[in-house]
Amino acid sequence: MANAVKLTSFSSKGGCGCKIGPADLENVLRSLPKQTAPNPNLLVGLDTSDDAGVYQLTDDLALVQTTDFFTPIVDDPYAFGQVAAANAISDVYAMGGTPITALNIVAFPISTLDEGILANILRGAGDKLEEAGVSLVGGHSIDDQEPKFGLAVTGTVNPDNIRANTSAKPGDKLILTKPIGVGIMTTSLKNGLLEQDEVDRVTDVMTTLNKTAAETMKDYQVNASTDVTGFGLLGHASEMATGSHVEVRIDSKAVPVLPRVKELAEAGSVPGGTKNNFDHVKDSVTFSENLGQLDKYILCDAVTSGGLLLSVDSRDAEAFLADLQQKGVEAAIIGDVADGNNGHITVD
Repeated sequence: MANAVKLTSFSSKGGCGCKIGPADLENVLRSLPKQTAPNPNLLVGLDTSDDAGVYQLTDDLALVQTTDFFTPIVDDPYAFGQVAAANAISDVYAMGGTPITALNIVAFPISTLDEGILANILRGAGDKLEEAGVSLVGGHSIDDQEPKFGLAVTGTVNPDNIRANTSAKPGDKLILTKPIGVGIMTTSLKNGLLEQDEVDRVTDVMTTLNKTAAETMKDYQVNASTDVTGFGLLGHASEMATGSHVEVRIDSKAVPVLPRVKELAEAGSVPGGTKNNFDHVKDSVTFSENLGQLDKYILCDAVTSGGLLLSVDSRDAEAFLADLQQKGVEAAIIGDVADGNNGHITVD
């Protein structure tokens, strides 16, 4: 009974595709008042579009704080809980931090859906938190017609080891640690276009923690980091390029993409969030003439619980990549960083 409901049917959008579009969000955030006396302990705040906030407590300890929640991205409640947890924790990993505690955020139509569904969502999240070594310390719930779930996560980091998205350096290589195309795949799932093995494949990508990649990068010269989620690969790459005052160059043929994504896009499974992402970045991207519109959409696809995009010193990149792959991470070198043309992206 509890697992027979098609969870994705309860929302018009799912996962990180629920995000307010980047252009609209920029307009809203632009209207916020600037702090007249910024707190010197706030090392990473609102001004850099980074993945999480960082607040320094002592010379060698800072808190990393983030939150993320969304409507169902898959139909299975347990898997939905796992995806939501992995996605929320990822922001701490992206900052170079270690997640330690989490709070559940729940909106659920308790009088409409079987309470066993919510129990399974929470169980999935709890198991993923245990895998990450994160303690659940509480949460908050409301009765809502549209199911939503996520977490607020706190982590720790040494201030000297923060991996922001604003410190990519010319000459760096760009490494991506998960395939893209999740938004198109999950839209296809909602539309009944995926086979079960394809559902399993995209679910596996979303439920995989970025823990191994985050822990491994501590052994290499990783200059900048972000995770690829709702604003798509090019959206998050643009934030890195702009914040670091560099140009980012991406080899589209090197970018790992989930199977059948282009075929599904051709069938009409391009989510609205993906199109919004493209509209937002297109003026700051030079695309190769060989790329069609669907290719561009795929590079802007709204990802849920995606991989890390890492700007790595070129002397370490190949060894780092080999280390990641040996540990089972689906990583690839997808481009590099160049001087000049600040904030621009070139896609070959």
